Amino acid sequence: MKRRTFKPLLLATVAGLGLLAGSLSASAETLADALVSAYKVSHLLDQNRATLRAADEDVATAVAALRPVAKWGAEFSRSRCNMPSTFQTSCDGHWDELSATMALTLDWTLFDFGRNRLTVDIQKETVLATRAALLSTEQDVLLSAVKAYADAKATAEQVAITENSVRVISEQLKAAQDRFDVGEVTKTDVSQAEASLAGARASLAAAQGQYKAAREAYKAVIGHYPERLSSLPKAPKLPKTTAEANATALRLHPFIKQAQHLVSAADLGVALAHAQHLPTVTGAAQLADPKDTGRKSTLTLSIGQPIYSGGAIASTNRKAVANRDKARAGLSQAGVEVAQAVANAFAGIDVYRAQINAYDQQIQAADLAYQGVREEATLGARTTLDVLNAEQDLLDAKASRITAEASLQVAYYQLLSAMGLLTVENLKLGIPTYDPAAYYNAVQNAPLSDQGKALDRVLRAIGKN
Repeated sequence: MKRRTFKPLLLATVAGLGLLAGSLSASAETLADALVSAYKVSHLLDQNRATLRAADEDVATAVAALRPVAKWGAEFSRSRCNMPSTFQTSCDGHWDELSATMALTLDWTLFDFGRNRLTVDIQKETVLATRAALLSTEQDVLLSAVKAYADAKATAEQVAITENSVRVISEQLKAAQDRFDVGEVTKTDVSQAEASLAGARASLAAAQGQYKAAREAYKAVIGHYPERLSSLPKAPKLPKTTAEANATALRLHPFIKQAQHLVSAADLGVALAHAQHLPTVTGAAQLADPKDTGRKSTLTLSIGQPIYSGGAIASTNRKAVANRDKARAGLSQAGVEVAQAVANAFAGIDVYRAQINAYDQQIQAADLAYQGVREEATLGARTTLDVLNAEQDLLDAKASRITAEASLQVAYYQLLSAMGLLTVENLKLGIPTYDPAAYYNAVQNAPLSDQGKALDRVLRAIGKN
């Protein structure tokens, strides 16, 4: 009867433990969770988003320069006559009446041969370049999160295997001491075990220190300390050849796009510098209302062109050409750097995969050697030092594999970053992303103050992301 009641109870307990383990596993933080958190808490992204909004406002400022400027002014004056009263009896040092003039003035650049329009286009290209820079920053933030996750996971595993090594060597020291007490081994064997234990404890202290540093790096990037991290995921979908990856990188990488827009802005800058030689047509209207004299309206049309500027215009033109050459060289260099990053990532993946395969073989062989040496030591055919050395070889192989596995995971995402694909959208992390066009669309036409409420709604919306 007892057996019948015990078996269901045992099965229920095992099932409950399985559910609990599954729940704990489900609550562990995954790499995707870490990437989402890094995207949400990154101050670097906030900083670059603000930089982008400032660039958007430069477009609004340039657009406003095409519009009339209205201003009002007031002038108040009072005069005093110091003529002797013998010449003018009414002027004996007293103040005359106060005079006042109110005026409304409207100034407008009517035609400048496209200079203001070129300025607007330059600022638009600058906005597009800044958006690409923001995307590059997003890639940097996510890659830093991958590195932090892999380092935290790897250093935690290093601590675990080093702790296990300390326990094993402690047992070996106790066994050596027991065998020494019965005269089976010498004091040398005990000293060797003690030295090995001290070395293992030193290695443990170093591993714990590395783990603490990895935890701080994790918190700095992801926003909180790592608690329970899931295993590293499978490799993301990657291109099969370097040529395929290069083609994607040259087409999509934000660094390339940023350089392209900077070249376009520099080309427009040369055109703008040439246009500085052209005339400008401006108009002005003024409505004045002096006291006691009646309203007065004035319309003015002006045209002017620089004849001599002391070489400033020519210098500006040469500077624009130099900046254009600089931007074009920057675009070429961007292509070189992106191609190099792709090649380095591919090479890293190949190296780390080969290392992992080799370490797997080393671990298997080292484990067999360790088991054999330990058995032979019990028979007196091996010394304590042989056992300790075999155990250390096994530990080193396991530690090296952990490092290579973490490096391989980072290399996967380095390749995605080199291709311009390491973004929240491309990784399909399933969270709302910052819309770089939302603020621009709200301010591109230089809205007036009465449209501020609509702009506030845009700011709140993008702030929620």
